[in-house]
Amino acid sequence: MNRTRRLAVLAVLAAPALAVGPAVAAHASTTAAPAAAKCNVEVDSAGKYHVWGQGFPAGTTVTYSGSTSGSVPIDQSGRFDLGGLTGSKYVVKTADGKTTVTCTAVHH
Repeated sequence: MNRTRRLAVLAVLAAPALAVGPAVAAHASTTAAPAAAKCNVEVDSAGKYHVWGQGFPAGTTVTYSGSTSGSVPIDQSGRFDLGGLTGSKYVVKTADGKTTVTCTAVHH
């Protein structure tokens, strides 16, 4: 087979692999996606509410609002923890406004 024909055959065989390759590689990536942000409200032994969350951008701050409002830093694991609150329903928002989560009560 001459060189031109070999290149043409190689191009026909390689084109589908190249077209599928990046899609398959992206799908097979081992990089874990960030966990979805979530939060919960629990009642502590003193009858106060405890709000905690996970899956938020690490090293940032979120604001919370409900019967009490304020802001809390997110640790390097993407978590926050608030205790001694007076209400059972809170909304937590990231500073960039991309994530808003309604915290729901957990019943044990």
